[in-house]
Amino acid sequence: MVGKAVDRLRRQRNIPAVVYGHNLPSRPVTLEAKTFDTIYRQAGSTSLVDLSVGSASPVKVLIHAVQRHPTTSQALHVDFYQVKMSEKLEADIELRFVGESAAVKELGGVLVRALDDVKVSCLPSDLVSSIDVDINTLKTFEDKIHVRDLTVPAGLTILDKAEEVVASVTPPRSEAELASLSEQVEENVEAVEVEKKEEAADEAVPEAVTEKPNQ
Repeated sequence: MVGKAVDRLRRQRNIPAVVYGHNLPSRPVTLEAKTFDTIYRQAGSTSLVDLSVGSASPVKVLIHAVQRHPTTSQALHVDFYQVKMSEKLEADIELRFVGESAAVKELGGVLVRALDDVKVSCLPSDLVSSIDVDINTLKTFEDKIHVRDLTVPAGLTILDKAEEVVASVTPPRSEAELASLSEQVEENVEAVEVEKKEEAADEAVPEAVTEKPNQ
């Protein structure tokens, strides 16, 4: 579906979409925009959704990709991935930072979130919307939370490297560092002008030409 047909759908507050899956042929479908927006707010990209197409029985899908208008954020196209409940899949699961770090609260540090999500492998029925990261363990500036420290529900296997840092706390800047950041470096105009004059003089001098005597 292209061109005028797509424009007509969107004017009618409908969204063109496609359903595809492993070893399954892709099928174009049409969505009601308001209904999709409501479902997407609830399900996100890691919750299974029952999708009914015509009179066919509902199928389990993930909202795999949403193309949006750059200024209005209106959904322009949606990709649904039809899953097989007996086959594992890979998905990016959002990390949700919970708790309170003593290094932030008492020492004035700044929490650094090195990862926003992790890639997991699991059966569709084991998918979760997010994984909690407990930052209570960050008590000093030396403390770090690694991927291996995450507590994940049964059935999920994290595919990211175990030693990858998820979160840490950096010390607050000293007064000297803050002062140096606020200082403005003044350009030495005179030196620049002199340098430009020297460059101009160099360009004005032609390169020497070596003449070879006649043999």
